[in-house]
Amino acid sequence: MRIARHAYLWPAVLMAFVVSGILLAVGSTLPSLDGRVQTSMWADTADTSLGRAIQPLVREHPGRSGIVALRDGRDAFATRSSMADAAERTLDVQYYIWRNDMSGTLLFEALHRAADRGVRVRLLLDDNNTAGLDTVLATLDSHPLIQVRLFNPFKQRRWRVLGYLTDFARLNRRMHNKSFTVDNQVTIVGGRNVGDEYFDAGDGVLFVDLDVVAIGPVVDDVSRDFDRYWASGSSYPVDRLLPAAAAGAISDLAAAASLVERDPAASAYVEALQASLHVQALKMGQLPFEWAPTRMLSDDPAKGLGQAAPESLLAQRLLQAIGAPQRELQVVSPYFVPTQAGVDYLVGLARQGVAVSVLTNSLEATDVAAVHAGYAKRRKPLLEAGISLFEMKREATGIAMRHRKLTGSSASSLHAKTFAADGSRAFVGSFNFDPRSAHLNTEMGFVIDSPLMAQGIAGAFVDEVPANAYRVRLGHDGKLQWVEQVDGRQVVHDEEPGTGFWLRAMVAVMAVLPIEWLL
Repeated sequence: MRIARHAYLWPAVLMAFVVSGILLAVGSTLPSLDGRVQTSMWADTADTSLGRAIQPLVREHPGRSGIVALRDGRDAFATRSSMADAAERTLDVQYYIWRNDMSGTLLFEALHRAADRGVRVRLLLDDNNTAGLDTVLATLDSHPLIQVRLFNPFKQRRWRVLGYLTDFARLNRRMHNKSFTVDNQVTIVGGRNVGDEYFDAGDGVLFVDLDVVAIGPVVDDVSRDFDRYWASGSSYPVDRLLPAAAAGAISDLAAAASLVERDPAASAYVEALQASLHVQALKMGQLPFEWAPTRMLSDDPAKGLGQAAPESLLAQRLLQAIGAPQRELQVVSPYFVPTQAGVDYLVGLARQGVAVSVLTNSLEATDVAAVHAGYAKRRKPLLEAGISLFEMKREATGIAMRHRKLTGSSASSLHAKTFAADGSRAFVGSFNFDPRSAHLNTEMGFVIDSPLMAQGIAGAFVDEVPANAYRVRLGHDGKLQWVEQVDGRQVVHDEEPGTGFWLRAMVAVMAVLPIEWLL
């Protein structure tokens, strides 16, 4: 009754709340970076356990780096965890997303354990997805050997969305890089963030993804690149942004990890990690590396402030490194928004006789419908040029998902980002084929001159993709059709499979809005 009597006041109260929040955001400023302690890569680590196992292999393959693909999610987690446990000098860790879930908690504790052993830990996270982590990050940073920095942080920690109203140009630029480097001897680079959905460890959407473990000369490149980002004008020490951790809070991290390990939902997963072949092989220095010339590419961190020179951008350098495909090009990108320029490039290749194949998410599988809108309006000209388009099903069954029954994951969403050209060169990294990766976010990855890896990606389009994705084609009437393989027969859909009218209508509306540059 009281609520009804005073309902007319609600708009005024809401307006006052919004205005006060905006004033609070306007009145806050980022702290100065003057006097920020600078550290750099630890180059002399050949005498560590990892160094003694790895360096003899590196000397046998001069000018080449050793590469191992991590397709299985639990292997990807296990390799990170075991690498952290093997660290003796340094851990340099850089991610766009770090969830405060089971795998995130366990890896936070792995960093903590390493620091307790005397390892210097540097953790650089993009601030866009750290909501709810301030206490954990401040606690980690309170350890004398752990330094935590946030890239392009929000001034207001509680009402983050208000930051976009007053600082949109900066906050719209995010650090999408992903790397995990131990003792400057071994690194993991690829598409995975840290979270249960990336490591096959949850019951929600499972992200089909790809990382590579690398040793050899490219590790130095990753370490130097981490130093660039660590020292950039966008990286802020958390002790200048967050309240100090409570005394003794660091012990809570171990307690939280212990609770996770004892959780019945996690026990089978933890046991599977302990049995991972990658864990044992890494400890013994016996991972089956492929040795290939490998180049690390990354954006200038000044891109985070909109100050990077055009020639320094990864997108431009990636085109140069991959070269002009002569026979075939395979593109795997969860967010595929080619824009008119990208359409012209791909259509031009197709008209020159290059077989172009693209795998991206279907509307039912994507986690960002707006991005699908940017892709959907470009499908027809790509198909008319003879380009093969595949869209990942929500219920995929084969690609990098060999052990789904263990976790009970109910759905999949493509998250791997990789290209292969002419069966000889491959790219694995964080870069999506979209305007955001090209112009707004910072990205990184490896160009690997490896026929084995490139042909493996090409082979997946023959052996795995047809069973796990819809093939998009033009019907006799010129309209789109989605073809799937079901029990050895073809099923043809005349509308986006697994979607309802309102979702399709929303995507159609977004497709005509002038938002492509944001996608």
